[in-house]
Amino acid sequence: MQVDQVKSICIVGAGAAGLAALKTVLDTPQFKANLWKPVIFEARSQVGGVWLPEDTPPTSELPATPLYDSLTTNLPHPVMCFPSFPFPPSTPVFPAAAHVQRYLEAYAAHFNLRPFIRLGTPVCDVRRASSKWTVRLGSDEILDFDLVIVANGHYRVPRYPAVPGLGAWLAANKASHSVWYRHPRHLGDKILVVGAGPSGTDIAAEMSGTCTTLVRSISGAAPEDSGHVKIRGRTTKFGANGQVHFEDGSVESGVDYCILATGYEVSVPFLSESLVHSGLPPPCPPLPGKLHNSTYHLFPLARHIFPIQSSFPPTSLAFMGLPVRVAPLPVMEAQAAAIAHFFAHPESFDADAEAQSVLARYAELGGDPAAIARLWSVFGFDEQFAYQDRLHEAAGADTRVPQWRKDGYAKKGVLRRFWVELERRGEADAWVRGVGRGGAHEWVDLLQRLLQAAEEWESTNPGERESTSPGV
Repeated sequence: MQVDQVKSICIVGAGAAGLAALKTVLDTPQFKANLWKPVIFEARSQVGGVWLPEDTPPTSELPATPLYDSLTTNLPHPVMCFPSFPFPPSTPVFPAAAHVQRYLEAYAAHFNLRPFIRLGTPVCDVRRASSKWTVRLGSDEILDFDLVIVANGHYRVPRYPAVPGLGAWLAANKASHSVWYRHPRHLGDKILVVGAGPSGTDIAAEMSGTCTTLVRSISGAAPEDSGHVKIRGRTTKFGANGQVHFEDGSVESGVDYCILATGYEVSVPFLSESLVHSGLPPPCPPLPGKLHNSTYHLFPLARHIFPIQSSFPPTSLAFMGLPVRVAPLPVMEAQAAAIAHFFAHPESFDADAEAQSVLARYAELGGDPAAIARLWSVFGFDEQFAYQDRLHEAAGADTRVPQWRKDGYAKKGVLRRFWVELERRGEADAWVRGVGRGGAHEWVDLLQRLLQAAEEWESTNPGERESTSPGV
């Protein structure tokens, strides 16, 4: 064995993406031949990433996770789990965050990942030096690596909308981002929740029980009042004395507090400006020669993973977990398979073909760089499944997303509403009791039976379509 055949691999983050990357690396013939030396660096005290709760309530400092007390998944776990590792028997179909955290810990234990994970070790700086990646850790330890996988997640740095007057509200402690939200509490008689995503929906539902009037700001929504809940359109101005203006011209006065469920920024602070330029990329074509972070997307990345640029080999650095509106864990496992393949066979990476594929997607999304940035990582329903199939194909695996996963994802809304109803009736536990003991196929059978019952229930209870929260 030649010394230069041995390659060291740095993985940043021990959330779901980092764990999937490590598990896949350990499965390779290169690792088994002692040619790959992987290690995960994780800043926190345990694996789990976004699913790991904080020991203490969040303070003014940026929380390590946006996890709130009542959070449950908005996907049935047979659909959202790693294909290689189902949830344990009897798990609720839409599990609470604690179930997901235990699942990720079990995944790490089952595949013997822990010996390769350094907890409490933040990565502070990654830069290219000669033919290596130089990584500086929080302890000021400096190590060199041949390959780097960035799996640090994208649910930590709050995204604040560019709305006039918001800064004054934040400074006066009249507004905060949902990253700090943990549970409902009285913040005033009139509360505004901005954002129509899953967390905004959950927070609005919880906060409605703490106030006299709840106002929801949803871009494009028509004004509507229902009981003590008011629906308004996009927020256009935060004024003095609790005044808030909306896109339809209406004004709400006397708003005591605002919670901004307005999403998160893509952040890779340990990558220097020499590697990732901050801001929108220039219009294409041609592709820019440097990687850009618009805070909505990293561009240009081949297959949403490998940076297309000329400063270093594109298959020496990989990004995981950037696509959104997907079932994330199966996507991560597919990404990990492709990463392992191209790490092992960089000569098979066709840079020209990959660049053309990126430009084709760019053309499909239109010509406005700002609009493209917002849409780039957002996958349509069928797109995520075709994406997984292509990644597995690139890795040389004859793996296709099964139809039942597609059906479960497509029907996640009605399934979630029906599951909430089963929990209300006290019948949910009976549905899952013992399921999974005979194998993963039992979860598939359950999901199909649950979907049939859910559709029958909703057809006879059409009002329930709007009356239950879809979760997060």
